[in-house]
Amino acid sequence: MRATISGRLARGLSRRLSRAVTAAVAVCAALTVTSGCTVPVDAVAGISVTADGRLLGVMMVCGHRIDGATLYVDSDDSDRAVTVRSWTADRPLPAGLTTWSLESPSPGWRATRWHHPLTARTSYALYGWTKDNSWSSGNVSFTLADRDRLTPGRVRYDRVPADGEEAGVTVSLAEFERTACQDG
Repeated sequence: MRATISGRLARGLSRRLSRAVTAAVAVCAALTVTSGCTVPVDAVAGISVTADGRLLGVMMVCGHRIDGATLYVDSDDSDRAVTVRSWTADRPLPAGLTTWSLESPSPGWRATRWHHPLTARTSYALYGWTKDNSWSSGNVSFTLADRDRLTPGRVRYDRVPADGEEAGVTVSLAEFERTACQDG
C-alpha cells in the first residue's frame, strides 16, 4: 500500500515538474543550472467553448500581466511536450478576465505558431506567459473529450487547493472569475 501511495505521489510530482519545466524552458536556457530560475505564477488558464462548440482560451490575470499563451501536448516525458499552437496578445493582458478562440483568428491576438490539428486521446495543456519571463499562468490540462463535455459559460481549469493536489474542475465563468486567483 505504501509503495502504491509513494508511486502515485512520485508520478504526480513528476507530471507537475514536467509542466513547470516546459513553461520555464526559455528562461532556463539562458541561465546557469545554479541560478534557481523560476517564473512566478500570477494568472490562471482555462478553456471553454462557444455556442457552436469551438474551443476558447480563458485567462484570469490575477495582478500583473500576461503577454501570450501556448498550447502544447501534455506529457510526463518532456521530450514529447510539443508546442501545438501559440498566440501573442496585441497588448499585454492586464488583471482581469480574457477569452479568445483557440481554433481560429481572434481579435486582439496574433497566432505565432499553428501546427498540428488537435486529436482525440491526446492530452493538451494551455498556459500563459510574458515575453520577459517575469510572470506565467497555471496551466489547464484537457483532452478533446473534456472539451466536448463543456457548455458555453462553463470553464475547465486546474484548481490547486492548499493541499497541492491539482484537480481539473468545471465551473461557471462567473465563479472562475471570482475564485480562480484564490485557488492558485
